[in-house]
Amino acid sequence: MTDARIPTVRLGENGPEVGVQGLGCMGMNFGYGPTDAGQARAALDRALELGVTLYDTADAYGAGENERFLSPFFKAHRDEVVIATKFALSIPPDDPTKRIIRNDAPYIREAVEASLKRLDVDVIDLYYMHRRDVNVPIEETVGTMAELVREGKVKHLGLSEVTAEELRAAHAVHPIAAVQSEWSLFSRDIEAKVVPAARDLGVALVPYSPLGRGFLTGSFTNAEQDLTADDFRRQQPRFTGDNAAANAALLEPIRAIAEARGATLGQIALAWAQQRASVAGLTVVPIPGTRKPGRVEENVAATRITLTEEELATLEPIASRVAGDRYPDMRFASAGRE
Repeated sequence: MTDARIPTVRLGENGPEVGVQGLGCMGMNFGYGPTDAGQARAALDRALELGVTLYDTADAYGAGENERFLSPFFKAHRDEVVIATKFALSIPPDDPTKRIIRNDAPYIREAVEASLKRLDVDVIDLYYMHRRDVNVPIEETVGTMAELVREGKVKHLGLSEVTAEELRAAHAVHPIAAVQSEWSLFSRDIEAKVVPAARDLGVALVPYSPLGRGFLTGSFTNAEQDLTADDFRRQQPRFTGDNAAANAALLEPIRAIAEARGATLGQIALAWAQQRASVAGLTVVPIPGTRKPGRVEENVAATRITLTEEELATLEPIASRVAGDRYPDMRFASAGRE
């Protein structure tokens, strides 16, 4: 493993400069079962050493606990990191297991102040609308977010799981630096409309779950059988029952390419995601999640793999054959509203 730092790119026309691969931090203490805090902190340090500078969290991850967990690392490296967090998934006080989508101005202002406090920073580098409340005009939501920029609480704006039309309307109110959506060998629905819109507007794409929530690495084959009861992947249709079996078979072409190259399945899946930048003609910064320094090294090494046209052609049909939606309720994903 070389210690060479990864190259950098800019998110949006005037957004922050970041490494070409970021780090999804949700699983460090939320969502994916038991964690080792020491290993997770070591993963953060190793990522920074290798040039990973975009760190992605959200207020909904563990009801703010993920932001609190990351705070000491951010504070120690404030001038070296780009902090991305999100608002929109409100947690009802009477039921902490539920999430209510809110995009209204009072809630946004409440959420940003709470995130600033938990993160213990003066300004958030990239502030995302996590999910879309269709009952609030997106112009109003982004208008409030723009006020946060003018007030110095936020530097740049992002959106997650928006349609092409929503992105265009938002960008007309205030420049959007990045759109976050699931994009992987298993999830390519955004390519029809969102990707072209982002390219036209000069907005970067930040693919989350580029490793298919770990499924593309071969680390599990059936969520109900292989994962702990508190792992939220057990609730996702693709990873259970007959769907899981059908989708596990789709890993074979990835495995064949990986074996021929002396790489891992995850590295081939990530190389494919990284290569979307040149294939689709826009800035792409995937944010694979991990909590182990060794996995960080493996993921970063994927930025140095360029798949051939023949390999890309071999991988092309996979997404169209995937069984099951990526969420139980697709209304909250952009593809469910396009």
